[in-house]
Amino acid sequence: MRSPGRFPKVSPTPTVRRAPVRHSGGSAPGLLPLLVVTALGSVPLAAHAASVSSPAPTLLVLGAAQYNGHPSPAFQRRLDHANRLYRRGGVTRIIVSGGVGKGDRFSEGAVGVSYLAKLGVPKERLLAETRSRSTLENVTYSQTYISGPVTLVTDEVHATRALALARGIGLQASVSSVPLASRGEAADRYRSRERMLLAAYTLLGLTDLQR
Repeated sequence: MRSPGRFPKVSPTPTVRRAPVRHSGGSAPGLLPLLVVTALGSVPLAAHAASVSSPAPTLLVLGAAQYNGHPSPAFQRRLDHANRLYRRGGVTRIIVSGGVGKGDRFSEGAVGVSYLAKLGVPKERLLAETRSRSTLENVTYSQTYISGPVTLVTDEVHATRALALARGIGLQASVSSVPLASRGEAADRYRSRERMLLAAYTLLGLTDLQR
């Protein structure tokens, strides 16, 4: 998947630090912040993270579902976007991050790298991170391979929270996002979930335990 000496040696699994939760005073500690998070989950997100026109030399594609070795439509859109950015020139490395989901046989990282290789991206430019199971773990476990600026590749709804988490662990990160293709109730639930998780992270320092 990568040529010898191309990438740094993988260090032991990093510890994922989660910010401490601050409780408000009073007879019901933490109740007010939780109510605020709940309220924010019901209002529109102010703005998506700005998508850069010129990505960094390293791309980090955040994984999504794969089906028996094939990327889901949402995952494929992210991978296709990464391929387009690579074809423009200037991108020298693409990291695809994502582990093995419950009941799955393949990791998202390996599936993504295989897909990009079939599109013609040289294998020495590709690297799979195959342990992560959440957005925070995506950026944390991939940090080992990143020595400078990095551009995250994900969808526009996920981009704001992903960028906040990446910068929160010290990555010099930007984002290049793809439009959300789905519509209807599923898309509305996804947007609501992202609002809730972003509010929980911003207000309480809570990070996600699931994707």
